[in-house]
Amino acid sequence: MTESVINHVVANPPGPDHRIRFIRLFGTESMTLRELHERAEKVAARLVALGVRPGDRIGILAANSLEWVLLDLAALRLKVVTAGFEPGKFTSDTALATRYDLRLIFTDKPDEQLDSLPINEVRTWSETSDGPVAPPPARYSADEPSTIKFTSGSTGTPKGLPASVGSIDSSITAVQEMFAHGPDDDIFIFLPLSLLQQRYWIYSALRYGHDVTVSTYEAAFATLGTARPTVVMGVPGFFDSARRHIEGRATQIAGDPAAARRAAAVKLFGDRIRYLWTGSAPADPDTLRFFTECALPIYEGYGLNETCIVSKNYPGHSRDGSVGRLLPGKQVIVDDDGVVSIRSDHPVSLAYAYAEPGDSERVFGPDGTVRTGDLGYMDADGYLYIRGRADDVIVLGNGRKVIVRPIEEKLKRSPAIEEAVVYCPTETYLVAVVSPATEPADEAAIEEHVDRINTMSAPDERIFRVVIARQRFSIDNDLLTAQFKPKRRRIFQAYRADMVRIQEDSHA
Repeated sequence: MTESVINHVVANPPGPDHRIRFIRLFGTESMTLRELHERAEKVAARLVALGVRPGDRIGILAANSLEWVLLDLAALRLKVVTAGFEPGKFTSDTALATRYDLRLIFTDKPDEQLDSLPINEVRTWSETSDGPVAPPPARYSADEPSTIKFTSGSTGTPKGLPASVGSIDSSITAVQEMFAHGPDDDIFIFLPLSLLQQRYWIYSALRYGHDVTVSTYEAAFATLGTARPTVVMGVPGFFDSARRHIEGRATQIAGDPAAARRAAAVKLFGDRIRYLWTGSAPADPDTLRFFTECALPIYEGYGLNETCIVSKNYPGHSRDGSVGRLLPGKQVIVDDDGVVSIRSDHPVSLAYAYAEPGDSERVFGPDGTVRTGDLGYMDADGYLYIRGRADDVIVLGNGRKVIVRPIEEKLKRSPAIEEAVVYCPTETYLVAVVSPATEPADEAAIEEHVDRINTMSAPDERIFRVVIARQRFSIDNDLLTAQFKPKRRRIFQAYRADMVRIQEDSHA
């Protein structure tokens, strides 16, 4: 591997020509990457003065902000492990500090009864000119962790996963080779910085010399056009919403429909987009096609918290339906049941640090090989295809197996359906729980779309009944993860009675 990205970021001040911006609904803050580096050094000195030492852990429970980035970079300099907690999923209390052995917790909602620190103090530290002096930059080996990831599972306490510097370095290096981010680029990120991959693009800016803009999900649509980024990182649900927004705006523009959609897309994303990046969940093929036809090429990839980025489509190497070609240092193993496992030259970790007994053994092999639980295959040209989750294969009473992901993708192609999850509560008929795209739901359009799908489906793959969710799936009602994936088990628990009642009523 070439020089460690993380070691370079920690030890070398960036050039003066590139900036980081923080965009909110109420304004924008901007500074050079060199100033960011210098201010992070001052924060590192303050952490040392508070007794923080190499190997300690600090927690960050806050929305995206300059202070979040400063803390993360300061911790990297000191070889202090960060634990980024997603707001809303975690609470800043003594149990959190005890469970994860945190030396300090920084939060934007401090509790006076706890030892948490208000994160806005970090800004003051970074602006002080006469504070303590930071120690020399730390240097990492590939197998040392720099942060704790937390899984976004649908049930139970999130599992903690120490992420090795080698896994971070190899991913960022491979992405740079594929996409060649350079001086003219500005990467727009808006998902929580508690998700490690969002921080990759800040490290990339510091290492390779390009701009980066940090926002929030709530502000993304309102700020994209004025931010004028060249690259936007987003989960499929974000791009599905963007597509609906563009389609709605295009109807108000006279002239050729295709030209109207392109104009509406430029209005939303700005006029400098080089490409769009998506992953973390299955993308709707129609949405991918839509953006490509709008002259906004979008590239899907694949990875998990436990594997980091595994594969990616990229310019000149993209295939419809696939999740891309493998990154260097990754190997895919498909067992006799079609379940995909991933072996990495630089594993993220060999086990969970915080999990229930047996959790690590079910996922990690002795050498760090990860059993993903996804069904897939590789084609002859080295492209990876993911068909769905092994756990989401439904076995009917007649013994036949149904993979639900393709059915769910077909359901979501309706403008009236935002999200769909398919179940078989009695092992006899398929029932879909759909989150409508509008409130109130367009029930007639949903029914018409399901009927159309059923006419083109094999008998065992037809939807017997549809349950329309009482509330659209969201993070706030705990039916979507932080990456906007449906929480299948939670949705099943919430609507099981409705599904069973529908089937009982049909036989009454």
